[in-house]
Amino acid sequence: MTDYQNIINNYADPIEELQIRHFACKEMERQIHRYIKAMRGSKEHMLRFEETLQSMSLEDKERAIALYIDLNRKVLDGLDFKLVLARAMANYSDTYEFLVTLINDKRRIVRYLNILRDTYIQYHKVIEEDGKFGILDYHGNTLLSPKYEFLRTCYVYVDDLRTMPIIAQLDGKLGLVLPDGNDTLVTPFKYDSISLREEPPYFEAKYDGKVVMLTTEGVEVEKTGCR
Repeated sequence: MTDYQNIINNYADPIEELQIRHFACKEMERQIHRYIKAMRGSKEHMLRFEETLQSMSLEDKERAIALYIDLNRKVLDGLDFKLVLARAMANYSDTYEFLVTLINDKRRIVRYLNILRDTYIQYHKVIEEDGKFGILDYHGNTLLSPKYEFLRTCYVYVDDLRTMPIIAQLDGKLGLVLPDGNDTLVTPFKYDSISLREEPPYFEAKYDGKVVMLTTEGVEVEKTGCR
């Protein structure tokens, strides 16, 4: 084995890792683009999603995409991280010979696959304390305090980078709160029931004998005005 091949096999190049992450991030952006298109998302929201990512650093893009995947987990349906990595390596490689060298390096493949999975699969966790529920993010930071009688995370199709509110129950009534670490209220806790819809406005709620729709900003919309 040549000295050059020994360097390739044994030296973890931080520039190489950065470039592999960069090209893998591009592949993940395309995956979300395809997901939005397959779900018949609006072109306006698709462009807003892509424009938002363009203004971010690589690290911020990775975090944003991981958060999007956490709340839209069907994005990963049919996705093979090995293919994402292979495409990233192909974009990084100057020659076919170098690409083959990368692909055939099993230890390097495993290392990069672990990096990709750790980067993009960062699911939050519902916790329970004294019969009350809260939410922690992937790193253990509190997204919602453990003070709610019921929580339902909204896994629905959304075609931009918005944070979907969570259905929560407090003192026997339902409302919407943001998992932002501050327990920010989107609606008051006044509803007898809140159910999830597959299209905007994403929530249907009942209180005082009325049925209304709720937007992700907590605005009430008359049911007769919905599609």
